[in-house]
Amino acid sequence: MADADYFMGVAQQALWVLALACAPILIPALIVGLVLGMIQAATSINEATLTFVPKLIVIAIALAISGSAILILLADFTREIFARIPDIVR
Repeated sequence: MADADYFMGVAQQALWVLALACAPILIPALIVGLVLGMIQAATSINEATLTFVPKLIVIAIALAISGSAILILLADFTREIFARIPDIVR
């Protein structure tokens, strides 16, 4: 039963790391999409590239700003998982 609790804890930690890694990219993209959607609804302009290009630019900026922090987070999680392997094998 302890093994199941251990793996559930690892899975929970993995989901938390995933949420922390995705949030700096998804939140700005969602905000830009919402603002541009309201602008499109107000002006009745239905152009697909009107939303795609600004989202692409915002995602590139978000990755440039927070990309190193995301990689550090993922590397730390990976190191921690690899360090736990001997405890699991025993």
